[in-house]
Amino acid sequence: MRHRQQGFSLIELITVMVIVGILAAMTTDLITLPVKSYLALERRTSLVDNAESALRLMQRDIRRAVPNSIRITGGGNTLELLHTSDGGRYRAKPAADGSGDVLDFTTADTSFDVLGSLSAVPSGELVIYNLGSGSADAYAGSNRANLKNTSTTNLLTLSSAKQFPLQSPLQRFFIVDTPITYRCDTAAGSLLRYSGYSITAAQADPPGGVGQLQANNVSSCSFAYSAASATHSGLVTLEVTLTDSVGESSRLIRQIHVDNAP
Repeated sequence: MRHRQQGFSLIELITVMVIVGILAAMTTDLITLPVKSYLALERRTSLVDNAESALRLMQRDIRRAVPNSIRITGGGNTLELLHTSDGGRYRAKPAADGSGDVLDFTTADTSFDVLGSLSAVPSGELVIYNLGSGSADAYAGSNRANLKNTSTTNLLTLSSAKQFPLQSPLQRFFIVDTPITYRCDTAAGSLLRYSGYSITAAQADPPGGVGQLQANNVSSCSFAYSAASATHSGLVTLEVTLTDSVGESSRLIRQIHVDNAP
């Protein structure tokens, strides 16, 4: 007996190929879409982490700035401040027994007592009653003086005799260890931090020294400062946008209240 030969018809083969193609497309979408979503989320997370890290450092420095020392230039792309390492209150009156080194504002003085004690032996420059203008401007005025290396935590000695223009109502002083500048370079896609350079009346762009990279892939940034002298407070607004090579972007905004009571 001869067996009848059996097989698939052309229509059946085409039908199977179409069904297999549909299943393959569905399977591909089921696999690739979650992977693409994961990769996009990872890129956004990386951008946010980079921007958040830079903004946290900026916030820390801004909160330690000398009152009324924040200034913005470069169309909102550059922020400068005078960073404090310590501060306290100076002796304005002698003790009950007549002892104590008082800071004299009527003539040039070279030393004064610290009420209480500083946390460490100070070094850098001394600022008293900074208003950010006129003679009470720590950048260009006469309310800043260099400290001598013989200063202690209880007695501050100036490198040369100095007559400060104005007294602080709260008898406060601040010790500046360095000026700090944050500069956004959108052409290079970077946010840089400069420190350790000399204090100057005019803000240099860029300042001296080598900038330390705080964030890359920076496509835009904007710094703004609003001073409220009546309430001795101010508001710094920081806005940074990071964009990676595939076009993924993250925009972060942070507002920081600063105490400007000198």
